[in-house]
Amino acid sequence: MTLTAELYFSFRSPYSYLAVGRYRAMAEACDLDIALRPVWPLAVRQPDFFERNHPNWLGYTMRDMMRVAQFHDIPFGPPRPDPIVQDTATRRIAEDQPHIRRITRLGQAAARRGKGLAFAHEAGRLIWGGAEGWNEGDHLAGAATRAGLDLAELDVEAERDAQTLDAEIAANQDALEAAGHWGVPTLVFEGEPFFGQDRIEMVRWRMEQRGLVQR
Repeated sequence: MTLTAELYFSFRSPYSYLAVGRYRAMAEACDLDIALRPVWPLAVRQPDFFERNHPNWLGYTMRDMMRVAQFHDIPFGPPRPDPIVQDTATRRIAEDQPHIRRITRLGQAAARRGKGLAFAHEAGRLIWGGAEGWNEGDHLAGAATRAGLDLAELDVEAERDAQTLDAEIAANQDALEAAGHWGVPTLVFEGEPFFGQDRIEMVRWRMEQRGLVQR
């Protein structure tokens, strides 16, 4: 019997990126369906988060995510551009957020088609894998193609159904909190939340208890 789970994911979260490829590999290797549930990043949901955080938070997070990438041999680099428009000196978040709005809506449109996990991984490799101008040229079109999708079709849907997609994205956040967590990446399996890129082996252990098998 195919097992099912939901992965709550943000395109601005480096840890979401560091998890999604490993979850994709698990889903491809095992009789497992992981549905992507995109959410808005903290910078959208709580714009003052970065201004009120501890001064050491950013430096430690940068160090940690780089060593996680090195440990797992995952391509990693600072996003160019950052999906969030933010003043680096003051940490203030701009009101207009064209990049994160577009990419998250595209992710939700991909999730509607059952290909959210693949799209999130391919787009994440552009955003966090060091691609210059990931939002320009044919970068995202290539990511969509590799995920079995058509970017032009997704973009039309993202513009036409923006309000509905935004409501679905907000509902994803509500579902995440109802499952017992609030941050990403969080995988929910049989109602049990597993938060963080360092819980993947524990997720597999739990799934194997429930009969997870290789394809």
